[in-house]
Amino acid sequence: MYQNRDEIRRVMIAVNVIDGIYDVIAKKMGIKVNALTLLYALDDGKSHSQKEICEEWFIPKTTLNTIVKECTKEGYIFLNTNSGKKEKEICLTEEGREYASMVLRQVYELEQQAMDDTLERFTPEFIHGLEQFTANLKEKARKFSNESGEII
Repeated sequence: MYQNRDEIRRVMIAVNVIDGIYDVIAKKMGIKVNALTLLYALDDGKSHSQKEICEEWFIPKTTLNTIVKECTKEGYIFLNTNSGKKEKEICLTEEGREYASMVLRQVYELEQQAMDDTLERFTPEFIHGLEQFTANLKEKARKFSNESGEII
């Protein structure tokens, strides 16, 4: 009945280990993992609404709201109400860009080393496969949630 159970289990373990690694890295750097995620999300040079970040990075709204308040208080981000959009856009301040650069430089170096080692054995196509599995799982979970009255 359950085909591919071993493969799915291996993916689940890998995803949980990856999450745990980012948590350990964040703690070692003295930052909350969700703050690290927010800086990562904003480091693409674009502004994003809280809704966009919640949906793309799968962070609960209340958690993100707390992190946004903390980062605003620390002077790392500001909420742009003049974007012409319905929702406020979250933007890094100059101090926030410097902080994000300092924090993320170490993360990016670790990631780059791991990706270089991985790409010695596998093509970048493995990333597309993981993205497709994620999209498929998200859609199935959304249907499941809607049937039970919850929303993903």
